Amino acid sequence: MTPPLADLQRRFAAGLVGEDATPALALLRPLCGRAPRLGTYRHAYRARLTEALRNNHPVLHRAMGDEAFDDLALGYIAARPSTQPSIRWFGHALAEHMAGLPQAGAPHPALADLARMEWALGLAFDAADAAPLPHTTVATLPPEDWATQGLRCQASVQCLALRWQVEPLWQALSHDVDTLASEPKQSEHALLVWRQGGGPRWRSLPEPEAALLRAALAGQSLAALCEVAAGHVGNEQAPAAVAQALHQWLADGLLCGLCTMAG
Repeated sequence: MTPPLADLQRRFAAGLVGEDATPALALLRPLCGRAPRLGTYRHAYRARLTEALRNNHPVLHRAMGDEAFDDLALGYIAARPSTQPSIRWFGHALAEHMAGLPQAGAPHPALADLARMEWALGLAFDAADAAPLPHTTVATLPPEDWATQGLRCQASVQCLALRWQVEPLWQALSHDVDTLASEPKQSEHALLVWRQGGGPRWRSLPEPEAALLRAALAGQSLAALCEVAAGHVGNEQAPAAVAQALHQWLADGLLCGLCTMAG
C-alpha cells in the first residue's frame, strides 16, 4: 500500500534538509542506471540558507570572514532548520545558537552580541510604523493621571542587554569592509534600537534610562516609572529623571501613544 502523500513529502524533506539523506534516497528511482543525484539539491538548500544568513548578518560575516562564517552557518542550519516561509526571518536565533556553542572552537563571545545587535537593526527596519506621540499630549497630562497612564512605544523599539561593547565594531565594519577594528571590551550595558527617519538607529543607554525604558516597554504606568527612577536617583530627582527621559524619547520618535492601565 502506498503511503499517504504527506508522509512521502515529510520523508523526502527529511532526507533533503537533514544530515542523513537515506529517507529521501529510498523514495527515488535510479536514472539511466545511475544513482539518484540528490546531493546537488542538498547542497543548494544549505548554500541558499547560508546566503540568507549572510544577507541578514552582513557585518557579522565581515567580522568572521567567509570560512568561519560558513562553518557557523552550516552548524546553525543543522541545529535550527528553517521553519518560516520567508528566508528573511532565517537567523532569528543565531545569537542564541552562538552563545550556546562549546567554548573550544566557538567564535569570540562578543560576536554573539554583534549578531544580536544586527538582527535587532533588521527588525527595526521592517517593523510597522505609527504616528509619533506629540509633545503636547504628554506635557498637558495632569499629574493625577500618571497612575493610570502608560506609554505605547513604536513597534521598532527594542532594548537589548549586551555583555560586550560591540557598537564600535559594528560601526567600523558597516562602513569599511577592510577596516581593522579593535577587539570589543567586555561591559554589560543596554542598547536601544529603533527606527527613525526611514532607517534603523541605535544608542547605548545609561542604566537609569535603560531601566525606565524596560518598564515602559513592559506597560508600566508613568507613576511606576517614577518609582523605578527613584531606585536610581532618589525620590526627589525621580520626577525630573522621568521627564528628561520622556523628552528624549519624544525627540527620538520612540513613542506613539498613551495607554490606560487596567484595573
